[in-house]
Amino acid sequence: MGALPSRAVDVEVIRSPRRRKTVQARKVDGVLRVSVPASMSKADEQRHVAEMVRRMERRSESSVVDLTGRAAALASAHGLPRPASIRWVDNQEWRWGSCTPSDGTIRISTRLATEPSWVLDYVIMHELAHLVVPGHGPAFWRVVERYPRTERARGFLMARGLEHAG
Repeated sequence: MGALPSRAVDVEVIRSPRRRKTVQARKVDGVLRVSVPASMSKADEQRHVAEMVRRMERRSESSVVDLTGRAAALASAHGLPRPASIRWVDNQEWRWGSCTPSDGTIRISTRLATEPSWVLDYVIMHELAHLVVPGHGPAFWRVVERYPRTERARGFLMARGLEHAG
């Protein structure tokens, strides 16, 4: 076991001979404990620890944002249904959000937790639009464009490499 300082969080790496492939992290008494396989290279360990610290920081940032309230306000302002649920998720590396229209659930990537509020609102609006129009056809974009900062937010996300072209 070794302690590694990182930004504002203390990290403790635990090398486990029983762990074969997976990496796990959890906070214990203010310390992020990252369990890695004992056979993992130092370079892989550093990469995984850095990713776990990033995820923890995003979770911390996202915990102060009221997604339900934001979605309700946007839905009301733009004539859209409210989602059955909306929550942050860590497992979306290439998407900023996703929607399951059949059950009304929306998931927003924690990668957006530190972006400007108007960008987050655009992503929520994008996912709310899927509750009405599946796919990304012209009718869908007409709904999304009810949000006044759509073009600006899309440009911002493209510049960040978070928006798919097209």
